[in-house]
Amino acid sequence: MSEYKLDGATHFIKAFFWSMAGFKAAWRHEAAFRQEVIALVVMVPLGVWLGEGAVQKALLVASVLFVIVVELLNSAMEATVDRIGLEHHILSGRAKDLGSAAVFVALTITGVIWGFILFAKL
Repeated sequence: MSEYKLDGATHFIKAFFWSMAGFKAAWRHEAAFRQEVIALVVMVPLGVWLGEGAVQKALLVASVLFVIVVELLNSAMEATVDRIGLEHHILSGRAKDLGSAAVFVALTITGVIWGFILFAKL
């Protein structure tokens, strides 16, 4: 680890490339992330088209992006747990189950938002 902190534009630029490396790693190593990105590619334009007004459009799009955020955090946590040790441990299993539950809640939130908005359109 470097003994100095980056600041200003240098930090911003490096942070961008670190983020891109994170997306690349998630795409390469996480099947769920790939599936959710494919859903995002379909659902974001659909949400912009279906939403009536800025609030509905924002809810439809943000709910899908929220799933991606939670999936990335879950993947980061799982990678950390695996780095610590691959042997079965009750706390490692609990951590992974909790991360999975968080993704499930994010997917449920997305389903509820999309369901309410689509139902209101009928």
